[in-house]
Amino acid sequence: MINGIKQRSVVGKDGKIEIPSSELPEGATIEIIVLVESPEPDETEYLLSDPTNRQHLLEAIESAKNPENLVVISAEEWHEKYRV
Repeated sequence: MINGIKQRSVVGKDGKIEIPSSELPEGATIEIIVLVESPEPDETEYLLSDPTNRQHLLEAIESAKNPENLVVISAEEWHEKYRV
């Protein structure tokens, strides 16, 4: 019979991994599968990585700095328009 143990660990120096568990009897034959978590991509970096997108975003930021370009609506108008 095969039993599974799920445990998180951090890779140590020289790639060493420790799995302390009372469920692993000394001398037992085991099979290890390592699943490496990918780091979460930074959304800002991703959005700015494409030159065209970068230019569009930077222009939008500059445009938003000018109060004349902003549209202001009340909460009542928002709820009426979007039925929230």
